[in-house]
Amino acid sequence: MSIISTDIAKAVELLAADELVAIPTETVYGLAGNAFSEQAIRKIFEMKKRPFFNPLIVHIASPDRLEEIARTVPEKAQLLANAFWPGPLTLVLPKKDSVPDIVTAGKPTVAIRVPKHPVTLDLLGKLSFPVAAPSANPFGSISPTTAQHVAGYFADTLKMVLDGGACTKGIESTIVGFENSTPVVYRLGSVTLEEIESVTGPISLLNKKDEAPDAPGMLSRHYAPSTPTVLAESIDEAIAMHPGKRIGVISIGPGNFFSGITSHIILSETGDLREAAARLYAAMHELDEMNLDVIIAQRFPDEGIGRSLNDRLQRAAKGD
Repeated sequence: MSIISTDIAKAVELLAADELVAIPTETVYGLAGNAFSEQAIRKIFEMKKRPFFNPLIVHIASPDRLEEIARTVPEKAQLLANAFWPGPLTLVLPKKDSVPDIVTAGKPTVAIRVPKHPVTLDLLGKLSFPVAAPSANPFGSISPTTAQHVAGYFADTLKMVLDGGACTKGIESTIVGFENSTPVVYRLGSVTLEEIESVTGPISLLNKKDEAPDAPGMLSRHYAPSTPTVLAESIDEAIAMHPGKRIGVISIGPGNFFSGITSHIILSETGDLREAAARLYAAMHELDEMNLDVIIAQRFPDEGIGRSLNDRLQRAAKGD
């Protein structure tokens, strides 16, 4: 029997009973549990096989629920919330005691966002608690952007995936914290650095930290297919380095033809980086199921959302 459903009332019932439900957001699907329940949060870590030192993001129904989670909200954090919520921006703020330490990996701060997805906003509005929801995939693997991706990972362990269709943004939220009132970007994501700076002024970037990370999404190896993955400036040169192998290629833009490969996915024929972001993880899932020897991905222009795409692909390729 399929675990995929559109029954919001059932999702409410499961979450209220400290069970887990995969939920859709505009970025990726999340594995959600009651953020105030240590029992539910422990289930998230165990199902994902996620290390307990890696904190989770808490999802709230609306910006006015922020005061239930955060002890203080810096002025620039409020400006960012006003500009981007609901949306793919996560703020790291001092936490209230009501948030269990297991959610924040023992840190005094908590990552919070308001997702921009009508199904999940409806769900959150029906709950008396916020939910913690990291991406709904085994730790380190490709994030899911459809309900089917989630079911493929957790068909035997998860009771329900709340189906909200394909994610429109396709890569995770940007995570911003604050040090001495200066915004610090902990993870690149769907909101670009340029968009953040237009609201707050100068920012700093602290993007990867493998030990005691300050926020979710900071580990250097992440978002990875099981197939070895290469991020290449020149796809032709990368193909030449893998003679006789089954190769899958991910690229962007028109007019690309590569000989001697098994599969080629063009993320956007027109070179639209937002379209490419929305399709990236789905392309990685598709190629990862083809029994390839290697996946070669084109490096994107290192600006705007292209910077975030390169970040994901660099982490997918690390260690291979």
